Amino acid sequence: MTLLHRDAISTLDSWRPSLPAQESLRQAFLGFLAAREDACARSCAAGHVTASAVLLDADRTSVLLTLHPRVGRWLQLGGHCEPGDPTLAAAALREATEESGMDGLRIDPEPVHLDVHPITCSLGVPTRHFDVRFAVHAPPGAEPVRSDESDDLRWWPLDGLPPDSDDLSEMLASAARVTTHDNRAPGVAGRSGDG
Repeated sequence: MTLLHRDAISTLDSWRPSLPAQESLRQAFLGFLAAREDACARSCAAGHVTASAVLLDADRTSVLLTLHPRVGRWLQLGGHCEPGDPTLAAAALREATEESGMDGLRIDPEPVHLDVHPITCSLGVPTRHFDVRFAVHAPPGAEPVRSDESDDLRWWPLDGLPPDSDDLSEMLASAARVTTHDNRAPGVAGRSGDG
């Protein structure tokens, strides 16, 4: 069992979501992790754990979304875990930093939302993503720089999301409740409130 696999189990085992549907997903994710030692590897064709970042601006009034080239929709940042990622939060923070081009991001160490969805990803075969989503906070004045992993990258007001993004509402509401302590170094942030 890899360090990342152990962290995924530990992270989800200790997290207590406030919504019953999220608790059901948490149990399903833990079952999948128990059944598959390769659950965090993108080579796991049955499905694999991914890490997403709900990247909020410093005022927590806007979210950074990417126009995903393969999916053709505005989505949160994130993607596959890499062999060098020690934790799910580290994977989400790495993805957020790579895809936003911003330094000094802070991540909450506990998930805020889970989702499982069918997708044809880089393997070119249908699979499922067991997506673990974390709240990430940008420093004041941070401006994104689009990478070639995105067709577009833009701040959207939480009360003015793009069309066809109703499915993001629950995730964004959970992430917006997370608060960070500004006196901490970039990386892992503190947490208060429920997620």
